[in-house]
Amino acid sequence: MAREAAVSTRPRNVFDLSRFLPFRLTVLSNRLTRRVARFYGHRFKLSAPEWRTIAVLGQHGAMTANVVIRQTTMDKVRVSRAVAKLLKSGYITRDADPQDRRRAILDLTTKGTELYRQIVPFVQDVEAEILATLSAEDRAGLDSALTHIEAYLDKTSGEDSADVEE
Repeated sequence: MAREAAVSTRPRNVFDLSRFLPFRLTVLSNRLTRRVARFYGHRFKLSAPEWRTIAVLGQHGAMTANVVIRQTTMDKVRVSRAVAKLLKSGYITRDADPQDRRRAILDLTTKGTELYRQIVPFVQDVEAEILATLSAEDRAGLDSALTHIEAYLDKTSGEDSADVEE
């Protein structure tokens, strides 16, 4: 009751969605994803979830689908669809985990590893083009700000995310 009274007596500021950090970052992330996806989507016929799955497997090696979900923050349905298409295309394998046969381990095939190696220079070029619009000081500030936000979210992650079971 006291909390409700305190909330209702606070002065109300005008809410500007376009300046609301989570909204801005989501919109920016979607725009950046579309920009990068133009390169791998057209040339390699991959969706963003398929590329993200290949990227985390290429970067970190074999893992379960649940780890892919955690690494990419994609939902289970997107990862499941991406895995199904990548399996069908021969880019990844799915084998039973020798320590726990109930779990499946995903890994890049030779074809998937080659695809990863072909795409990485393209996405790095797009990133460089975007970052070139910032001064060295702005790039350092952006990196620092993102690092601080990531650290805060890592520290408080139990408060805002459901744990993914392995």
